[in-house]
Amino acid sequence: MSEVRAMSEPLEVGLLLETVQSQQRLAGETLALLGEQVQSLERNVRAEVAHAARDAFLELSAETDDARAQLLGLRRAVGMRAAFWSAAAALASAATAVLAVHLLVPTAAQIDALRVRRALFAADVRRLREYGGSVELRRCGARGRLCVRVQRTGPVFGAHGDFLLVKAP
Repeated sequence: MSEVRAMSEPLEVGLLLETVQSQQRLAGETLALLGEQVQSLERNVRAEVAHAARDAFLELSAETDDARAQLLGLRRAVGMRAAFWSAAAALASAATAVLAVHLLVPTAAQIDALRVRRALFAADVRRLREYGGSVELRRCGARGRLCVRVQRTGPVFGAHGDFLLVKAP
């Protein structure tokens, strides 16, 4: 038995080595298959990530385009509103100026009437000068009453002698 056992030990060792080699070969094949699976999985993950990123960028681009379009619309609306208010302010300013001119500047008829009055006053002044109406008038006293320079050496007139000749300049 010892001989069978001695013979069986190398045989067992050989079988064990063969089993180990077989296991190693299977483990190597399995590792190779696992490596291929990992590479395939990596390719799939990269493709999915790229696809998801592309979709996200496309969606972001679409949202950006929408936001840009809305901002342009808002810009147009603000521009139109600003143009409207600018035109309204200009129109109000022009209307105010026209109204002020209409209220403050005399009409042609009023100017003609004022010219006629001026001519009448000028004629009155000429007549007064012709009759010696150039007198020296002042404000006199604490109350600032109107007074005139008179000729004291001349004759007096009136029932009570209360009229004197005005001194001509």
